[in-house]
Amino acid sequence: MHLPKYYDEVPTLRVQDALARVLGAAVDGIFEYSFADAVRLTGHSCPNVAAAYWLTYLSLERLYPEGLPQRGAIRVDFREDARSGATGVMATVIQMLTGAAGGTGFKGIEGRFNRMNLVRYAPDLLLSMRFTRLDTREAVEANADFGVVPTDARLPSLLSRCVRNEATDAEQAQLASLWQERVRHLLLDHGRNPCVYFVRPAERGCSGIGLPRPRARLSPTQ
Repeated sequence: MHLPKYYDEVPTLRVQDALARVLGAAVDGIFEYSFADAVRLTGHSCPNVAAAYWLTYLSLERLYPEGLPQRGAIRVDFREDARSGATGVMATVIQMLTGAAGGTGFKGIEGRFNRMNLVRYAPDLLLSMRFTRLDTREAVEANADFGVVPTDARLPSLLSRCVRNEATDAEQAQLASLWQERVRHLLLDHGRNPCVYFVRPAERGCSGIGLPRPRARLSPTQ
């Protein structure tokens, strides 16, 4: 399998899964996920997939500063419904990384290891999503705004021509190159830019009602 080389430069996420440890799925229940895993899961690499992977990485880094994130022990709330924009795709990536699932998730064994209903729709959130540790109830809210990073002006027209099967082979190759350079730029050059990826502690009992909301919905070419 030949993937863009920059995938290997994106930090991997190591988590520990209690169910995997008990059932022997991995030594000590430790899994390591990469951005390439997110790409394989969704079948494409784009800013939204990058946002899902990297916001999860940054959020778990903040929630578990001294140990491995506990997969299956994290709840994730989304401001947008799964049918809105790219929320469903992003939720798929985040479920892989955190274990949090919706109504079709694993129900657990004898009251333990439940992952069902750990993904919720919370329209009153100020930012795009919230990650909550189930053990301590500590939470962070996260948001990505790719609008502050200029997009190559050629991308929209190239994408449109390729989707309509009107592009030449050279134009298709150019789109692929520019598209992946955009994703690489967002992950590697702006991965620690707080204006692009914003993670902050969530105030308990505060939903953000009545406060101005930052732009959060991402378009395909952002």
